[in-house]
Amino acid sequence: MSTYLLGLDLGTSAAKAVLLDSDGKVVNTGKASYPLSRPRKGWAEQDPEDWWGGLVKATHSATENLGNKDEVKALALSGQMHGSVFLDSSGEVIRPPLLWNDTRTTAQCREMEEVLGLDTLKSEVGNPILEGFTAPKLLWLRENERNNFERLATLLLPKDYIVYRMTGRTVTEVSDAAGTVLFNVSEGTWSEEVLGGLDLDRSILPPVLESTDTVGKLNRQAAEELGLSPDAVVVAGGADNACSAIGNGVLNEGQYLISVGSSGVVLAPTETMYSDPEDGLHSFNHAAPHRWYLMGVMLSAGLSLRWYRDKFAGPEREVAFLTGDDPYDLITAVASRVPIGAERLIFLPYLNGERTPHADPNARGVLFGLSDEHGREHLARAVIEGITFGLRDSMELVSGFGVPRQEIRLTGGGSKSEFWAQVIADNFDSPVNKTSVSEGPGFGAALLAGVGAGIYASVEEAVEIAVTAKKVAEPREGAVKKYEKLYGIYKSLYDALEDKFSSLAGLEAIK
Repeated sequence: MSTYLLGLDLGTSAAKAVLLDSDGKVVNTGKASYPLSRPRKGWAEQDPEDWWGGLVKATHSATENLGNKDEVKALALSGQMHGSVFLDSSGEVIRPPLLWNDTRTTAQCREMEEVLGLDTLKSEVGNPILEGFTAPKLLWLRENERNNFERLATLLLPKDYIVYRMTGRTVTEVSDAAGTVLFNVSEGTWSEEVLGGLDLDRSILPPVLESTDTVGKLNRQAAEELGLSPDAVVVAGGADNACSAIGNGVLNEGQYLISVGSSGVVLAPTETMYSDPEDGLHSFNHAAPHRWYLMGVMLSAGLSLRWYRDKFAGPEREVAFLTGDDPYDLITAVASRVPIGAERLIFLPYLNGERTPHADPNARGVLFGLSDEHGREHLARAVIEGITFGLRDSMELVSGFGVPRQEIRLTGGGSKSEFWAQVIADNFDSPVNKTSVSEGPGFGAALLAGVGAGIYASVEEAVEIAVTAKKVAEPREGAVKKYEKLYGIYKSLYDALEDKFSSLAGLEAIK
């Protein structure tokens, strides 16, 4: 009998399923979308029933060609971080969960900073307090929906709610708990100091497992709906970025994972826990046991290129429609015809504010150096270079902790472009590698399932068996020097404009 592993990724817009054989080869995948609710400006909520329905559909799609679904021995979940699922004493959802991209909690963030202080944040949770994180959502519920707060018996993260539906157990694991700002990332336990300072009851928080720990077997109802055996083992899984790192084989110090999706992520594993909330870097527990990672996030990475595509790349979109080509391939081809620096044109990619390193919701996009000599092709290159400079901001912060940089692995939509990989190699002065994995979080979750079920002896063994990478770009000495000068100008622009961004936001407020 064959053995298969299932990785489920609970994303913001869709659920994805990745089916692997025991050799780590992808057998099939599935995907199902679900809606996002924005009942007010800045709010973001979802219905957990939509999550469950999406995962059921994705699972059936991924396993439809299996002759015997009893061969799926284990499954694990990857999931969107920071979201809050509020359960009552009967295990029922009290209200729609608040998601990672919900920004209603600014007042609660400032309250936490005042009550806890920077020293506690640094020593206990190792992270800045941001609106999207979980703890401010708890305070918001207490201050704005008191009746719902008084019903609260258990707080779960999104993927952990699905684990609860599958097994009947309310648990979380270290990589997702780390994103709540209620967790001592260094010690791997809930922070009694933070809970006491915020007057929150420890009993609402679930037990914390390692990402490779077994939670239990599928209950009969879940097994029936998913079309799997009730003997299938459910493993704790991990947060999406941690699982993406596992799926791309990024486990060790010296490796950097750059993910270019709508947002941009720079992630670097570490052997010890570092923290400096003032700089805006995140320090979280890795899904691989006894490891951590530093992470910076820029808000408008691929989103900036999509803005260029939608607003300026009409000819490329038309050609793509007629030929079936990817419009992004056509855009990068146009950008590649322009020299480094886009003829002295620099783009600040702050279309929707910024997260790392500035944490400034008022920041906005800027074209610096624009002249009548510039055309669409210059703008295309400037946008790609500006996004890369934004990613470099996070890399510079991570390097400031002394974390070595030996290899970059590139993932996400931007990884498809050889041109962009070269821009990154030249900017970071590091070789850029790419794996064959297209569904990093789900793939990583499936590997964690294999470790938890004993099919692999460790995460390291799973990665060695299943993940391969090839070099796609090497830094070029002349280009590295040119980008060093350009990045220096780019980096100075935010400081020069910071107060102007705030003034501009004030004008918008009194229109």
